[in-house]
Amino acid sequence: MDRAALHRALQEEAARHSIAIEYGKRLVDAAPTPSGGVVATFDDGSQAEGDLLIGADGLHSRTRTLLDAAAPRPRHAGQSTVCGRIPHNPEAAPPGTYRMISGDRAFFGCTTAPDGPTYWFANIPGEALSRDELAAITPAQWRQRVADVFAGDSTPAAGIVAATGTEIVARNTYDIPSTPVWHNPSMVIIGDAAHATAPNAAQGAALAIEDAVVLAQCLRDLPDAPQAFAAYERLRRERVERVVAISGRLAARDPDAASARTRDARTARALDRDEGRGEERGDNDWLVGYRIDWDEKVG
Repeated sequence: MDRAALHRALQEEAARHSIAIEYGKRLVDAAPTPSGGVVATFDDGSQAEGDLLIGADGLHSRTRTLLDAAAPRPRHAGQSTVCGRIPHNPEAAPPGTYRMISGDRAFFGCTTAPDGPTYWFANIPGEALSRDELAAITPAQWRQRVADVFAGDSTPAAGIVAATGTEIVARNTYDIPSTPVWHNPSMVIIGDAAHATAPNAAQGAALAIEDAVVLAQCLRDLPDAPQAFAAYERLRRERVERVVAISGRLAARDPDAASARTRDARTARALDRDEGRGEERGDNDWLVGYRIDWDEKVG
């Protein structure tokens, strides 16, 4: 599912439940109310009051710093992420699969949507660029940069990139290995606001969706927000920090990896290892096969 389709499905579901969506609001402050709720203040001077505030406000989360003024800042992962779209490419991943390629100099992933287009991303080494510097690089220049990085590899990555037209965008890549404070009695953070991950393991959006489901379970099954937030953190912290660590390891290029076999073996070990326990699982089901039973009660 491409991200636009996911956004559309979420918006339609919100509308079906008569949930209002307001655009152009930027959170600047939040404070508890005497009744135990929270009031949010936005940069246009308007306010909103509710029982709780869920900060799903991304990498540069304002909610994260309201919870903890000393919260860690995003860490640049030493790479740029370049994304492209091709109407059709026979060398790309077959429908229903996600192909990951660890090249000599960079990391590449691609998938084919059910309706035909191929989406790819490449994590190429580089320093953080300013907004103006990113905007000054044209799609053709990004295409050439990425194709050059993969040109020496015996993989389809360079050909897939070279076949791409102007539908190419790029951004800096960051992660946050660990955020000490996830909540207070009336506020909580989810998704990238709590645990931004480099995209090498392709789990960022999945982790955010998992967070939403688990938090909803906790709010459903526990008597108040403080208990629900504590349970949510307990159920989520170990997994998300493990995934962030794995993705960070995949982002690191090893200059001593002398061969594709050595590099591929290192990647396989990173995905197969149950990080934090040091146990070899024999597959990466813990990473991509994670499932949540909505009907299971949170105690």
